[in-house]
Amino acid sequence: MDDPELEKLRQQRLAQLQAQHGGTGDPNQAKAQEERMQAMEETKNSILSQVLDQNARARLNTIKISRPEKAAMVENMICRMAQMGQVQSKISEQELIQILESLNQQMPKSTSTVKFDRRRAALDSDDDDF
Repeated sequence: MDDPELEKLRQQRLAQLQAQHGGTGDPNQAKAQEERMQAMEETKNSILSQVLDQNARARLNTIKISRPEKAAMVENMICRMAQMGQVQSKISEQELIQILESLNQQMPKSTSTVKFDRRRAALDSDDDDF
């Protein structure tokens, strides 16, 4: 765990965050904040490993690569369900798919569309030289 490159990256990220928030904060406070974030992440990972079976965990990690914000929402939702006692046994991959489908129905659909304007391509005079 004591990797010098990892520590160097953490220091760079810490400096970047401090620059974004306008100044140098208390280094002890920043270190405490980082420790809290790591503890929360470890807690979340332990809950997920207890609640999800291996295939569901693999699917969630795949989703995390493609859509990190959606994976974070699902992880938080599963952690809340586990803390409230709504999870009786390990969540299988099929149950995770059902959770994802219900989440997709609740979320607003993105209305991104691609519009081609073919008239401009017809007015291109580059081909007139041949």
